[in-house]
Amino acid sequence: MPASPRLQDKVAIVTGAASGIGKEIAATFIREGAKVAIADLNQEAADATAKEFEAIGGAGCAIGVAMDVTNEAQVEAGTDKVVAKYGRLDILVSNAGIQTVAPLDQFDFAKWKQLMAIHVDGAFLTTRAALRYMYKFGNGGSVIYMGSVHSKEASVLKAPYVTAKHGLIGLAKVVAKEGAAHKVRANVICPGFVRTPLVEKQIPQQAKELGISEAEVIKNVMLKETVDGEFTTVQDVAETALFFASFGSNALTGQSLVVSHGWFMQ
Repeated sequence: MPASPRLQDKVAIVTGAASGIGKEIAATFIREGAKVAIADLNQEAADATAKEFEAIGGAGCAIGVAMDVTNEAQVEAGTDKVVAKYGRLDILVSNAGIQTVAPLDQFDFAKWKQLMAIHVDGAFLTTRAALRYMYKFGNGGSVIYMGSVHSKEASVLKAPYVTAKHGLIGLAKVVAKEGAAHKVRANVICPGFVRTPLVEKQIPQQAKELGISEAEVIKNVMLKETVDGEFTTVQDVAETALFFASFGSNALTGQSLVVSHGWFMQ
């Protein structure tokens, strides 16, 4: 007899889910029986992705939600919309993010604030909205933050990103302690370089800043510390998210897991 889907009847919100890592996580959750809100800055893209996923999970398996994670009202309204549609909330994947690279002494303050707002303020706002419902319903839950190897390590040109990703580990630890009484877990996934559009954009930027070729950026900057010179895949990250989301107890909470082909070993 086949195993039951690991997320049967669960409801998840995945931010930044219309593309890249978030989209793969959402698809994986749907395959495992969940209903998923595709929360994205672009409503049209979110709706299109939700429609696309009906081929995986059937009609009603996904809903598109317009959500600027830095906008308190949009986060609250989007979360309310998901609960109104599905009647519960079990999983939050705080995945929305951007990247901007520049030397620290030349970093534009507005770009610093923008990146920190999306990664840190967005994680706070979506977490707060999700916890209110998770606590209210009493079914427990899983909060998953998309960190990075840069939650553990630093790289040149990435001051706000490294700062923000380190901060997510601290936030997860607090959520783990506060949520424990409500059976809400919090964990962080720390991927290495995943060849998404976000990373593709970084390659020419770093080549320009460092004065090297794009091939050298890939080989000698992005993948230098891996054991095999390979990019982490969106599937690698999605499987890790599924592991955290489907874990059955508080035994696994407040933890960060590096998924990076050996870059940064704990």
